[in-house]
Formats: sequence, structure tokens, C-alpha cells
Amino acid sequence: MEYRAFGRLGWQVAEVGFGTWGMGGWSGRDDEASRAALVRGLELGCNFLDTARAYGNGHSEQLIGDVLRDWRGSRPIIATKVPPKNGRWPARATYRLEDVFPADYIRWATERSLANLGVDCIDLQQFHVWTDAWANDDRWQRAMADLKAEGLVKAIGISVNRWEPTNVIKALQSGLIDAVQVVYNIFDQAPEDELFPVCQQLGVAVIARVPFDEGSLTGTMTVDDTWPAQDWRNLYFTPTNLRDTLARVEQVKADLPAGMTLPDLALRFILHHSAVSTVIPGMRSLRHVDRNLAASDRRPLPSGLLPALRKHRWERTADIP
Repeated sequence: MEYRAFGRLGWQVAEVGFGTWGMGGWSGRDDEASRAALVRGLELGCNFLDTARAYGNGHSEQLIGDVLRDWRGSRPIIATKVPPKNGRWPARATYRLEDVFPADYIRWATERSLANLGVDCIDLQQFHVWTDAWANDDRWQRAMADLKAEGLVKAIGISVNRWEPTNVIKALQSGLIDAVQVVYNIFDQAPEDELFPVCQQLGVAVIARVPFDEGSLTGTMTVDDTWPAQDWRNLYFTPTNLRDTLARVEQVKADLPAGMTLPDLALRFILHHSAVSTVIPGMRSLRHVDRNLAASDRRPLPSGLLPALRKHRWERTADIP
């Protein structure tokens, strides 16, 4: 496992971290397999775990807490998130801060996460939704400063709305945000334009999420795939969107070098960018962990391959989280 600096904080984090949304609430959840996957990740040197109270109403955090109680190695860096009090994803500029992240609620949510995780301090507490309309509001700033002063939180982050990578730059310029989590993959390359340069200039860590485009860039999905009614992927992959997405996946496969898998290509594309501190593929099985963490041990992508992958950039906007 290779490690990278986590922005100005100086933490050394695994460049392939561990995303835990799927084990919290996706269909097909298997807690025993999830705990085994977490242990395998830790054993292989993955020291960055990303979770959220919204992942199964705290279930993902609780699974991490179960593993940490028995883990005898170095404690990993834990990143979690405060969900919006109004329960709406994504945040809109018209939403009032007091309806989404009032100060007492930020504290309450943080205390619930601490209890779920079984820890005394959260390394990185993130806002799970955001709009830069709140950037200069000192109420969230004071609430987070109080948590840091009390030793309950070490650092502050923001998870940026899907396909809105610039809707956080004002907050970053406040100097109060230590990390930003953003959708970045072979299709979604827009963060490179404005967000990444700002992060590099300010020393803000970048957590790249959705590396496989919710599964399409694993290369295993088909137009006939279906999911249970409550599964998030029904919102993301509508029949039309699924067909369009898989057609684009086939175009990416045409650029796949011999001997390289599509998931490996997807992760190594993300890791080519120096602004990225860590990428957090979702993993729920030993097979996923072994496959994804191995990407860190391979050579960087050939420079001649990057121009071909740039052609797969896809400008998307949608009213989904």
C-alpha cells in the first residue's frame, strides 16, 4: 500500500481507502462479510475508513466500531458525516442553514457517531451535503470550532453535492475546511478544472468518491440488472440512463490495455492526479478488498493512456444525491 499526505494536516493515509456506504444499507448486506472485509483492509494497510451516520442509520459506523474493539493494530483514520437534519439530498442554495445543520444538531449527530464508532474523537467530521450559500455563516463555523476545542473532532470536511464540484470553493477559501469529498472518476472529470487547483493551493485534502460510477465501471453490469425497490441504484440507473451508461462503458473498455481489468483502470486513473489524497471504493467482501487495494501496488498508468481516457469525460447534471 502506498500512502499520501492528507492535505495540510500532514496525515499519511492509504491512497486506496475504504468506503462503507454499501455495507450500511445497500441490498444484499451481510454484516459478517462486511466485518471480515474491514479486517482484511486493515491488515493490508488501509488506514482510512469513510462512513456516515446516514449509512443504514448508523449501521456502517457500528460495524466499524465492532471491528475497532478487537483490532490490535494502529487505529485507522475515521471519517464520518453529519446528515442533513431536513433529510434532503442534495442541498440547495435556498435551504436555510438552521433547517439543515443547526448547531445543536451538529453536536447531537457527532455524539451519536462517536457512540456508534466507540471512539472518543472523530478524525474527520464532514457535512454530508453542502451549498456555498452557507460558506460565510459563522454558525456552522462556531459549532465545529467548539467540537474541535473539546477534542471531539480533529478536522472538518465537506462532501460536495454530486456533479457540483465548484459548489464548495467559497467554504474552502475560509481556511476552515481541511478536506473535501467529491465524485471523481473516468466519466466525472470536472473536479480537475477548478476544484483541484484550489485544493492544492490551500492544502485541502481530496477524497475521491464513486470511483466506479456506482458500479458501472466495474464492467459487470448489464441492461437487464434490477435491484430491490429500496435500493439507491434504482434512482441512479433509470432504464434510459443505464443504457447510456453501459454504452459509454463499452467505449472505455475499448481503451483498456491488455491484462488490465476495468476496476483497476478506474482506480489508477483517479490516482494519477496528485491532488487526490485517497480514493474510497465501496467494499463489502474480501474479493473487493483484495482487488481494489492491489491497485496501489501497481505502476502508474502509462502517460500515453491518459489522453485516451480524457475522451470519456461526461458532463452530467441531475437532481439526485
